[in-house]
Amino acid sequence: MNLVTVSVGRPREISWQDRVVRTSIFKTPVDGRVRVSRLNLDGDEQSDLLVHGGPDKAVYAYPVEHYAPWQTELALADLPHGSFGENLTVDGLIETEVAIGDEYRIGTAEFIVTQPRLPCFKLGIRFARSDIVKLFFDSGRTGFYLRVTREGEIGAGDSIERLTQDTKGLTIQRVFDLYSANAAKPEDLKLASEHPALAAGWRKRFQKLLDQSET
Repeated sequence: MNLVTVSVGRPREISWQDRVVRTSIFKTPVDGRVRVSRLNLDGDEQSDLLVHGGPDKAVYAYPVEHYAPWQTELALADLPHGSFGENLTVDGLIETEVAIGDEYRIGTAEFIVTQPRLPCFKLGIRFARSDIVKLFFDSGRTGFYLRVTREGEIGAGDSIERLTQDTKGLTIQRVFDLYSANAAKPEDLKLASEHPALAAGWRKRFQKLLDQSET
């Protein structure tokens, strides 16, 4: 497992569907070492803190393995890393294997997995096509967010070391499937609603679904 690219971006204003939108979806790969703080990377900044950013969304990682299928499906001649708004383009960390609560070290920084990524309309701005939001959601190729547990420095080419593998089996794919399913088993909802590493908003949603299933 290794870190392929580190990408950052600051807010910019973009004209989109007859309005001006402030977004940080445009990320650019950077060279050298990058400082990781509790809330983001140096040179990176979230635009709308109501839905982006915060400790549980400090850093967004996306598997490099997804780039080839996206390039084919979207018929793009070029698809640079960072295109999905990710900070870390990673190799060897797939949603079916990465679990909520897994802990990793990259460079001198340490992270814990907190949640899948759900796309918002700003992904449509990045690709200049509104349908990418649905395509992204339907693909299940979500990537995942990380909480920073130890500040440090990272750089492209760093190895990724798994420090702790969560034993509850709540993978990113499993969480996403629970979110998108019309019906879910109560035991799965209970596991998700009680998982301490899962972001609070997700736990609250699954607890509500669990309560509804029991009435």
